[in-house]
Amino acid sequence: MSQGNPQDEADRIRAKRLAKLQASTAPSSKPPSPGPSQASAPSSTPISPSPKPKVSAAPSPVPVRSVEPLASPSVLLKRKPAVTPLKVDILSWQDDTLSHVLKVTLDKSVAEKSGYDIVWLKNLAADRPDRLAGQTKPIRLSGDIIDRLLIARLELDPQAMSDDFEYVAVLASLPPQMSVFEYLVGCWKRLRSIRATLLKKLAQPPVNEIQQASLILEKLRDLIISYTGLTLQEPEMFPQPQGRLLGPPELVASLLSLSALSTPLSSSVSPPGSLDASEIESFLQDLALRFEPDHEIDDVLGPVVRQLLFHQSLWRPEGLSGGDSSWRGIVSGLEALVSVKSIAVMITRLPEWNTPSATAASFEKMTLMGPLCRLNVFSVEWPIIAQTYFSDPTKRTKADVESSYASLRGTLKSLQSSLFQIFNTLVRASPESREAVLQYFATAVNLNKRRSGMQVEAETVASDSFMVNLQSVLLRFAEPFMDARYTKIDRIDTLYYAVSQRLDLKEETRIKATSDEAAKWVEENRDNASAPNFISDIFYLSLALSHYGYLKTIQTYEDFAKHVDELQRHLDMISGDGSWMGSPFQARTEAAINQVKADMAKIQAQQLAFRVQLLDPELVFRSIGFMNFVSTWLIRSIDPKKSHPSPIVELPLPVDVPMSFRVLPEYILEDVVDYLLFVVRHSPESFDLSGKNELVIFALTFLTSTWYIKNPFLKAKVNETIFYGILPYGNERHGILGGTLNTHPLALRHLMPALMHFYIAEVEQTGASSQFYDKFSKRNIAYILKAIWDNPTHRQALKNETHNVEKFVRFVNLMINDVTYLMDESLSELTQIHNIQTEMKDEATWATKSAQYRREREGTLRQLERHASGYTTLGKSTVGLLKDFTGETKAPFMMPEIVDKLAAMLDYNLDALVGPKCKELTVKDPEKYKFSPRQLLSDILQVYLNLSDQGDFVRAVAGDGRSYRKELFELAAATARRVPLKTETELEQLRLFVVKVEEAKATIEAEEDLGEIPDEFLDPLMFTVMRDPVTLPSSRTIIDRSTIKSHLLSDSKDPFNRAPLTIDDVVPDPELKARIDAFLADRRNKSTALDKPEAEIVNMDVSMD
Repeated sequence: MSQGNPQDEADRIRAKRLAKLQASTAPSSKPPSPGPSQASAPSSTPISPSPKPKVSAAPSPVPVRSVEPLASPSVLLKRKPAVTPLKVDILSWQDDTLSHVLKVTLDKSVAEKSGYDIVWLKNLAADRPDRLAGQTKPIRLSGDIIDRLLIARLELDPQAMSDDFEYVAVLASLPPQMSVFEYLVGCWKRLRSIRATLLKKLAQPPVNEIQQASLILEKLRDLIISYTGLTLQEPEMFPQPQGRLLGPPELVASLLSLSALSTPLSSSVSPPGSLDASEIESFLQDLALRFEPDHEIDDVLGPVVRQLLFHQSLWRPEGLSGGDSSWRGIVSGLEALVSVKSIAVMITRLPEWNTPSATAASFEKMTLMGPLCRLNVFSVEWPIIAQTYFSDPTKRTKADVESSYASLRGTLKSLQSSLFQIFNTLVRASPESREAVLQYFATAVNLNKRRSGMQVEAETVASDSFMVNLQSVLLRFAEPFMDARYTKIDRIDTLYYAVSQRLDLKEETRIKATSDEAAKWVEENRDNASAPNFISDIFYLSLALSHYGYLKTIQTYEDFAKHVDELQRHLDMISGDGSWMGSPFQARTEAAINQVKADMAKIQAQQLAFRVQLLDPELVFRSIGFMNFVSTWLIRSIDPKKSHPSPIVELPLPVDVPMSFRVLPEYILEDVVDYLLFVVRHSPESFDLSGKNELVIFALTFLTSTWYIKNPFLKAKVNETIFYGILPYGNERHGILGGTLNTHPLALRHLMPALMHFYIAEVEQTGASSQFYDKFSKRNIAYILKAIWDNPTHRQALKNETHNVEKFVRFVNLMINDVTYLMDESLSELTQIHNIQTEMKDEATWATKSAQYRREREGTLRQLERHASGYTTLGKSTVGLLKDFTGETKAPFMMPEIVDKLAAMLDYNLDALVGPKCKELTVKDPEKYKFSPRQLLSDILQVYLNLSDQGDFVRAVAGDGRSYRKELFELAAATARRVPLKTETELEQLRLFVVKVEEAKATIEAEEDLGEIPDEFLDPLMFTVMRDPVTLPSSRTIIDRSTIKSHLLSDSKDPFNRAPLTIDDVVPDPELKARIDAFLADRRNKSTALDKPEAEIVNMDVSMD
């Protein structure tokens, strides 16, 4: 202990503390409002510096609140008879009020009567200069010594030692574990209660006295709040109890208790030293009023905000699940803090609001809002949720899974709604806080651009949970400008990327512009555009966050399914035929099987956890609304009239693509397609309410005007969206889009030409080395046409397309190429499946094979089974399309470059289905491969029937020396009669067709007996006599017109030097043609029966034995 005078030492410490407090509060001081109260509470000569002798200078409603009650009574007095004023002894009131609020007295007897609940400030009582020697009158408390009363009380230490027995009694009466903060909160609460009581009891008080009382209460409140702020900054300035958290944690505890769900049920009456929900807002307002000037509030409440938002409960492995819902207390506490505007602004000023040193991965852990925003259900960050709610996924019932969905989605809705309310409050607090919030979102985007990559390590970027939660907040911000009539769509600045530096697009691919073109566009428009508005900021930030966040999370979810498929194949390979059972390898094999099953169960549980959020109906509904809005905005930006959707854009679009559209990031268009495709595939019921019309309009716009998109794979995705939209769903035979495609005016006018244009111009030109094979996963036109084929309007549109002969012939040629490839692949793989199944059926021989051989064959079988169903399904649909088209229009199929190819394809497949090798197509469980040979045979025969009256087709079939045999038709007719597939009338028509073919064949054989043919008369590719020779301009090669036309249908290059070539470029060679014609006339002098009426060709009975 110090050897000096204890009293002097105490005064020295007191003076030092008060000087520090005064220094921290002086800038915000100003004299109280003038009034009689200044005379009623005269200041005495100060003994020590005062921390806050005057009312706070902050622009505050407090003085107004204290005077406002006077207005109402004064008006009432005018309306009522005069009332004798209520006499109030202001000096007695001061003494009673200060004693009650501060729980102090200068009169020992008062303390004794209260059982020392009221503390006797013995040293201060003895120190009073106005205390006369021998005076026995009790010492009253007054407004001029409030600061000294408060300091004296705060300096009391229950743990202190003293030789003064009277003082010991005082120390012993102090609550031993009450902190300074708790004491000051108790004072504030009692003051609040007294002020409310005063205003009620003094309904008609003398004006002077109520003003005096109000100013005293204001001064008292100001001092209590000042010392509270000082305690929050430096908890050790005054004596404190040992062994407990002091300062900011005490206020944090009150904030955490605001949520009824975060703590056990307790009494509705809060302890004297704590704050309840009805008090916390007023308390925070008083703190803000006192410390907001000069940003002092940053030091007072900054630590509170940090400790609240980095609370340890946010790092629990259980996250937002489980019985501990303490995160709700953090949300409620933060909501209370931001409800005070100056505190909300202060939060966005703190360094941790948007930590400059944060990386992509640490951003959500180092920024204030990060820990709250990373709460979700995704398994990478929160694996316990998947393990808890979706363990043993294969054993859970649908009701059980749906119950878990409902529980977790309810929690997510509560969290995300609160997050939006918090961010919304911050945005509205001030222009500075709004900018800070926007920059927070922008930083999250710019740091995480790597998330969009194909192979990204999860620990190097922000979590799915964090990014999706931010997306949910932005979608809520976007709702006000996404009204049904699009009244605010023009407020979105199309020059945003030219004037805003918020988003970094340097590495982004543009829709149809180079980097140099984009940079030039920015330079040209930077000075001509105004600063972006809030709507534009939210719109473009939502687009970016969707790309790097929500859509990437969807891709992760899609990858789970691929991983499960891989594991299933691995499991099938390990399991094999079971020959390992009873062998020395049984234990090891069983362990491997169990491990694979456990891995599959883990991934399936993760899938279910992802579905909780990704397929949450509320999030999906908002996302569809946003993507529909984006698609409408994109179309409006390229609509020459800038009026879409009222009226709807006219298609096709102009050839010139606006630069403002070309320079947009490609991900805007891609994300619209990807998200709509995801919903169509995984949650088609989400379109029941809205979105179908917008989807169809968007798809048709870019299918009819494909030159607006550079990326061929993106174009294919647009078509794929329509395809998935017509797959059967529920009671809808043609899916969610079938009805719209058959009724919407835009679809009725443009769907057929759009599909044909896409089929012809886009699928072939992917630029990849595998483009011939890639197209079959994208060319789903057969399914779409099937969904609209019964509509007369669409069929008329097809007939209209045939008027453009060259275009339609290219379409037919590609369709025949597809059928040829698909049928060849599907029948080939079915043959291989048949062979392996036959081999395995002979168990005795199979058992003699080595284990490695059996595993290899089983692996091959599984691979074939996966591929076969796809080929057979698409092949069957394309043959069906060919059947429908040949029934509707015939002329295009009779073009020289088409008819021979069509005949050869049909004959080849007829041979495969009914010829000698048809038995090789017999497989176990054909439905598994979606193989229906009878339906396939019926469709092929129907194509023959549709074209049976065309002489060119008859001649083409007859000229097919590779596959045509009349015996094939006889076998096919027998099968068609037995099943039955065709009527007797149709079978007779088929018989007559074969008769004509046979006649034509005989004629062709006679024509071909031409002897030796000069080489110059032969086609260089087909080695047949040219009928219409033409010269290719670049290679100078002479070739038959029909041959080069057929080539150009699928390849726009000269086959001899790969130079660009069109049919219009070829040069006729009339001199050579004349010589060929003369040669043929000299060698052949026979007439043919082609194109003659049937009656002149044969005369046979109608019946067919």
